[in-house]
Amino acid sequence: MLVVSLAGSPSQRSRSGVLLEFARQRLQQRGVEVVDYQVRDFAAEDLLFARFDSPLIQTLQAHVAQADGLLIATPVYKASFSGALKTLLDVLPERALEHKAVLPIATAGSSAHMLAVDYALKPVLAALKTQEIHQGVFAVDQQIAYADEGRPARLEPELEARLEQALEQFHAALARRPQPLDPALLPQRLSTARWSI
Repeated sequence: MLVVSLAGSPSQRSRSGVLLEFARQRLQQRGVEVVDYQVRDFAAEDLLFARFDSPLIQTLQAHVAQADGLLIATPVYKASFSGALKTLLDVLPERALEHKAVLPIATAGSSAHMLAVDYALKPVLAALKTQEIHQGVFAVDQQIAYADEGRPARLEPELEARLEQALEQFHAALARRPQPLDPALLPQRLSTARWSI
């Protein structure tokens, strides 16, 4: 299984990034391959001017095409997801998320922004034809502690439990995803099939 991880924060230090890293590690422990991208990886001009010939954008598109699912993390700014993340989603093809599961992750300064994912991010994911958009995980900034002085980053136990539950459901959705058949199998199966008229 392959999952693409998209970190939507333009900041180097980001609580949504901490939450995404926890999710990535948990999926890898389940044997899932995770390919990471951050909006900061891309040249601003490539995103703002939608330069589809950018090598990094083409690599992202290829990974998304191969992926079984996506993890998408964003901070909430002005009651919506990050504008930098929107420019990244805009360079994906129209049906890029067809047949894929997506787990959105968001952080904000207060719980007043809890519905930003439902009202802002999920419609964009639906426009990209996402097959299965999961409920997602929302966290308030105080529930996430940055790593400092040799101590790893920490999540409050309640948040960690919600993240684990969401990842369990997401992993189950990845396992349900139909796998493409090897094109060489069809002629072989036709030649060995029992036919009756």
